[in-house]
Amino acid sequence: MSLKMQILQPKGWARARGFSNGIVAQGKLVFIAGQVGWDAQQQWKERGFAGQFRQALENIIAVLKEANGKPEHLVRLTWYVLDKQEYLNSLEAVGQAYRELMGRHYPTMAVVQVSGLVEPEARLEIEATAVVPEKSA
Repeated sequence: MSLKMQILQPKGWARARGFSNGIVAQGKLVFIAGQVGWDAQQQWKERGFAGQFRQALENIIAVLKEANGKPEHLVRLTWYVLDKQEYLNSLEAVGQAYRELMGRHYPTMAVVQVSGLVEPEARLEIEATAVVPEKSA
């Protein structure tokens, strides 16, 4: 099983930091619904942004595992945050959690500030797309 994934870095562009500008990949597509910072029983253990981020990313990885995927198979993360400043103020803790769970794999990403989320206690929601290698015949 090998995944064909290539980071797209246009010539002359400054290198992206903490994300990739583009990825081309071949394999089984996995689409993961928006995940918030509650646990598997939909209980809120964390109220702050960084703690909810960690849990949301753990949730994404758990769903991905159901498709035999790993964090390095993620090709896109879209973050919906309630407060841009809260996100920026949490970057150090978010970065630490990210590296612990994802290593140095940086899929394409977008961070979007929204006026509200369906779950009233959520500080952010993240949806994801992955490409998991197909098993060799």
